[in-house]
Order: sequence, then structure tokens, then C-alpha cells
Amino acid sequence: MQIYVCVKHVPDSAANIIVKEKNQFDESAKSVMNPYDEIAVEEAVTLRERDGNSEVIVVTLGKEGAINTLRSALAMGAGRGIFIKTHERPDSMITARALKAAIEQDGKPDIVFTGKESIDSEGMQTMYRLAAELGMPVANNVVAFSMAEGRVTVEREIEAGAREVVEMSIPCLIGAGKGLNNPRYLKIPDIMKAKKKEVKEIDLDSLSFEKPSSSLEILELELALEKRQCKILKGQPEEVVQQLVELIKFDED
Repeated sequence: MQIYVCVKHVPDSAANIIVKEKNQFDESAKSVMNPYDEIAVEEAVTLRERDGNSEVIVVTLGKEGAINTLRSALAMGAGRGIFIKTHERPDSMITARALKAAIEQDGKPDIVFTGKESIDSEGMQTMYRLAAELGMPVANNVVAFSMAEGRVTVEREIEAGAREVVEMSIPCLIGAGKGLNNPRYLKIPDIMKAKKKEVKEIDLDSLSFEKPSSSLEILELELALEKRQCKILKGQPEEVVQQLVELIKFDED
């Protein structure tokens, strides 16, 4: 069984992001594997360890630095990697078609894992578009996964904390959510072994796929400014409650 995992190289959520040139940001900020994609890699590797006969191939599309995310996935236990290189920041439509082209050029996927979303754009579009391109059923925000006799059963979180049970035949695509597993810590020997694992590099422009008729362009980036201020309420309980009510009613901040 061939298991593909699509991962994304994203800015660390704890990094200091500096906006430049209106719609760009300083890419020297620390970047890491998208946290939800880590969960996807862990589930794929765990499935391979249980099955014993499967191969895990990790795929990423990005600029030169994305190779570090690919190597991290290999250190977690993926067998080999595919690196689609680009100098641009493609939208979800281009990304999905490029991932599909690279995967089908490489083999025949039985299961494709992704994270439920990326923490930079939070678009939640790529996994659905990729599933449509591959002609596969898809379940997103998956928090429980099992497979038996060629069928996959998952639980996915929906509104108000409720869970929905979905059964699919393979091939299928799984969007990993928080709670599906706890990704393993990387060990030095695994990191060293990952450097020797095969990584196939492909230029985005060399992949053959139909370019979408529309596209998404980021016109402007703005930092999220923290406007909240701490206010200490003093007095008797009745007085504090009255102050709180006044703040809720009239304080625009």
C-alpha cells in the first residue's frame, strides 16, 4: 500500500513576523512543518508500522527552505520524499493540481494524509481540491482512524464538539485534526538517517497539469494588533459587578 502525506512549510506561530512590501513578509523568520501536518505524518507512519507492508512518501511544495520540513517528516519515519520547488507562493488551486501531478507521476496512492488546515493561510481548501482532483472521498478534521478489509472508518469533529462517523473505501484522503495522535519527538539518530533518505526534486514548472482559469492573489498583509488592555476592578462585589456591566455596555475596547 502506498501512503502519501502532503505537508507544508509554514512560519512558526511563535516567530516575530515582519510585513514587507505590502503583501510579503520577512521569510528569514523561523519556519516549521505545519503542526496539523505533523499529526498526519505520525498517523501515516503508525499505519505503516502496523501494516508492515506499506510505504510512506511525503510530498511538499514550496521554496528552498521547505526541504527542512521534508527532512523532518523523513526523520519521523517516512520512507522517502518528493520536493516540488517553486519561487512563488501558489494558491490552493495550483497547489492541489501540482500535488496531484507529482503523486500520480510517482505511483498510485491508496491513502493520502494531510493536516486539516495550514496555520498560515487557514484556507482549509487544499485537501478538498486535491481529493477532487484525485477523484477520492475525503474526511477532514479527523480525530480517530481505523482501517480494515480495504475500508477506512474515521471520526471527525464537527460543530459544538460533536463527532461524525464516516466510512470510506480506499483510495481516500484524510485531513488530520488535533487529537488524532501525539506526534513523536525526533531523535538525533533518526535525524541523521533522514539525511540519507531519497528526496526527489521537481520544479513546479516542469509538472504537466492544466492551469486553473482563476487564481487567488494576496493584495495586502496586516499584522493583527493587540488592542486589549488589562483593567483591575476594585471595591465590594456589588460595585465590581456594576463596573463590569458598565465596561461591557460602553467600553469600545
